[in-house]
Amino acid sequence: MSEANVALPSMRVSYEAGALDESSLAATWHEQLQLWFDEAVQADLVEPNAMVLATADADGIPSSRTVLCKGFDERGVVFFTNYTSAKSHDLKATRVAAATFPWLGLQRQVNVRGTVEKVTSAETAEYWAERPRGSQLGAWASPQSQLVANRQALQSSLSGIERRFADAENVPRPPHWGGWRIRPESVEFWQGRPDRLHDRLRFRRTNNGWTVERLAP
Repeated sequence: MSEANVALPSMRVSYEAGALDESSLAATWHEQLQLWFDEAVQADLVEPNAMVLATADADGIPSSRTVLCKGFDERGVVFFTNYTSAKSHDLKATRVAAATFPWLGLQRQVNVRGTVEKVTSAETAEYWAERPRGSQLGAWASPQSQLVANRQALQSSLSGIERRFADAENVPRPPHWGGWRIRPESVEFWQGRPDRLHDRLRFRRTNNGWTVERLAP
């Protein structure tokens, strides 16, 4: 057994960086998320817009991966991907997802759960235009989630796409690429506290709007 494995049971951190109280909570989940996101950016956390996206297929088999949040407002949280990818197949089958922002440097996390919808073509086009050309070409070149023979096969595909659009000033958006929006049914804000008595405040959608609840850690 390695030294790292021996040390695992005793590895722990006392979370004392902050607290989260109902009186300090913003009026809406998206305003609170904006506050915490801004603080994550100011703290120079690596990829503060990274979130762990959890989905399940039609048989209920779960999977997760890290994606980049590219926008959020009162409607929900948005990310972009290949519509033929494994995650998109899951989303089309179940129409639900969860995402977690793991801001460990601030001893915080935010969990979003809800239904999903594709963003509009206009929203996708606006974001696509902001992507670096290399990322645009990569979206064309990669058959996301499909088997490939080796790295060289990907490089060859990219070379072909580069030749295809060599004379194009603007790379068009692939028809199989676009955005998803998670429309929250609940958004939980988690702040680490000492002795594992963490603060967990959840915005939950009801028939009459949103309610705030405290959950036991």
